[in-house]
Amino acid sequence: MSITQFMPNGTLHLYRDDLPEGLTLGPVVAVDTETMGLHPHRDRLCLVQMSGGDGHAHMVQLIPAERGGRGFDCPNLKRLMSDQGVIKLMHFARFDVAALQYSLGISVSPVKCTKIASKLIRTFTDRHGLKDLCKELLGIELSKQQQSSDWGAMELSSDQLGYAASDVLHLHALWAKLEAILTREDRLALAEACFGFLPTRARLDLLGYEDPDLFAH
Repeated sequence: MSITQFMPNGTLHLYRDDLPEGLTLGPVVAVDTETMGLHPHRDRLCLVQMSGGDGHAHMVQLIPAERGGRGFDCPNLKRLMSDQGVIKLMHFARFDVAALQYSLGISVSPVKCTKIASKLIRTFTDRHGLKDLCKELLGIELSKQQQSSDWGAMELSSDQLGYAASDVLHLHALWAKLEAILTREDRLALAEACFGFLPTRARLDLLGYEDPDLFAH
């Protein structure tokens, strides 16, 4: 099943259970997830959003087998998320990588994170959320009204889908801005080292080393 919906800032494509065969999204894919909560062991993964930076958002809704879906039987999605030749561009990748690794049973890499990039170079502010970055760096206002809605519903609303799509449609442009500043401030190599550690940081979180933090005193 697939649904196409046109929006003012792009086009979204919704699939159930997996990406279609043969779909390629390019060498850098923006990725975000929607879950039932903030604990991967308890709160299931419901939706994975992706964009190749071309104005199209591709979303996979993962339906539990007991409700007629295939659960996490999604070989095409798993292949893309674990493809070492495709960079996964995320905002707060620590959470999304953990959710994907736990639910899909794969290692998600390589990864870049716009939130880490922002924290490394925008030390003059504590506003590093995606909404703040899009407004300040791209002049784009994002609505976060659907952030806490029920992502486990069988039928997602147009507002939910629009919100989910907006979280990936602007990441390529945002990364271009942040990468330029990282380069200017000579912190790109430091950022890349942080990005390389993210899959391990996610594994530590899943093993319970989030609280207390393994790196705390």
